Amino acid sequence: MDVEELDYQKTSLGELVLRRRRDPALQGETVLEVKLGDDFLMSSRFTAGEIALAEQGLAAVRAARPTVCVGGLGLGYTAAAVLAHEAVRALLVVELLAPVIAWHRRGLVPLGATLVADPRCRLAQGDFFALARSGFDAKDPTCRFDAVLLDIDHSPGHVLDARRGAFYEVEGLRGIARQLNPGGVFALWSNELPDAAFERVLEGAFAVSQTHVVRFANPYTGGEAANTVYVARAAD
Repeated sequence: MDVEELDYQKTSLGELVLRRRRDPALQGETVLEVKLGDDFLMSSRFTAGEIALAEQGLAAVRAARPTVCVGGLGLGYTAAAVLAHEAVRALLVVELLAPVIAWHRRGLVPLGATLVADPRCRLAQGDFFALARSGFDAKDPTCRFDAVLLDIDHSPGHVLDARRGAFYEVEGLRGIARQLNPGGVFALWSNELPDAAFERVLEGAFAVSQTHVVRFANPYTGGEAANTVYVARAAD
């Protein structure tokens, strides 16, 4: 297996690595991977969930020309899927780690050029979970969004930083609801199957919610894998 390290940075959350490898198990297919410490954050081989986050979230939006905030940039698949919708008026992507934004601006990841070149898209460094309380757009904290799409932690019960746990409770998610326009949408990606306890939390913070299971082929096992996308709507 050939592995090339494209970038290595020490961050407040641990060692961040972007690497490219040719995988014999995939007939030599080139795969991009992001690691944070011992955690695999993302692989270009498995993107169905990230894309479904954008598709399911935007499908629930009522605004004709929506403004969208994405929490977590990663390899850019959710953001690119949002921008593929011509009706989207503006996209703000909030990313904690400056090196991840630099990968896109330097062209180290394939979707970087697409995101950087689109005038509707702005990449901003910031702590999504802190901004959920004060306003996602540091340039205009009063700005409200028609959709907020979140893909940062592995799941509501498996977070990268234990201090975020309270965000996934009713009061934490009500902070998101306050960042939405009336009837706006909050959608969340999870690497795990639906969590009934978290579904009850969503019901306590939003007017309505739905859960979608995203299934896709896993070439390593020869079987099927699944992610979850939760979609919730604020009151009108």
